[in-house]
Amino acid sequence: MTVVHTTSFTYGVPVTASHNEARMTPCEGTHQRVLRSSVDIEHATWRSSYSDYWGTAVTEFEVLAPHEQMTITAESVVEVDAPDQDVDRSVGWERLGADEVLDEFAAELSETSATEVPDDVAALALGVAGGLDPFDAAEAICRAVRDELEYVPGVTTVHTPAVDAWAARTGVCQDMAHLCLGALRSVGIPARYVSGYLHSDADAPLGQTVVGESHAWIEWWTGAWFAFDPTNRVAVGDHHVVLGRGREYGDVPPLKGVFAGGAASDLSVSVRMTRTS
Repeated sequence: MTVVHTTSFTYGVPVTASHNEARMTPCEGTHQRVLRSSVDIEHATWRSSYSDYWGTAVTEFEVLAPHEQMTITAESVVEVDAPDQDVDRSVGWERLGADEVLDEFAAELSETSATEVPDDVAALALGVAGGLDPFDAAEAICRAVRDELEYVPGVTTVHTPAVDAWAARTGVCQDMAHLCLGALRSVGIPARYVSGYLHSDADAPLGQTVVGESHAWIEWWTGAWFAFDPTNRVAVGDHHVVLGRGREYGDVPPLKGVFAGGAASDLSVSVRMTRTS
């Protein structure tokens, strides 16, 4: 799979300097191998690369010359295998509540301001989980939460907390991921946010470039990590490319930064994906 992610900013008046972090390099994993990757930054004065606390590849850079436009183009070639759906379901609620699990997955069990859910969502999760083992409960909770929401772009932003998306009963992928994370954590199931890309046309022939999507989904732990896409109500497959993982969107934004001078910017983002095998 080839992924080309282009982000462009156009400023009203010249920006004198900016400092940024890009998380646009796919990560290595059991089901994903990065064959080639590059991040091209227009006007960059300085850059450095590192892995953050969550293991996500970060390209940090500065632009110290006046500029009216900035474009970041990340191109990657990855091999993606569909994860094994035959998961171990032997872990029960007692194990999830054991001290060693609570300690190991403290971050994945802790709510943040983005994922904290209202009491009625926690009650929904508890009711759905009744009588089910943790794995089946996790999937049932995600489906139940998703069924309450309408996918409506433009109503929320990446900074909208789960409680607001729930109140409106609308949102997009990061809202659905945040709500499912909060619901799962409320019943004691460790869960984490995944940022990445989704190839949008399963029927596209090999070699055909399609408009892809920056996308968000989740992973829950019930003895092993299992990836699920609440927005599309499916287990994650070989059309999903992982960029990074964290507690919520704020841990893995594709791009964030600050600038001095200038004025409000116009933002343009495109993702192009091509299946090559």
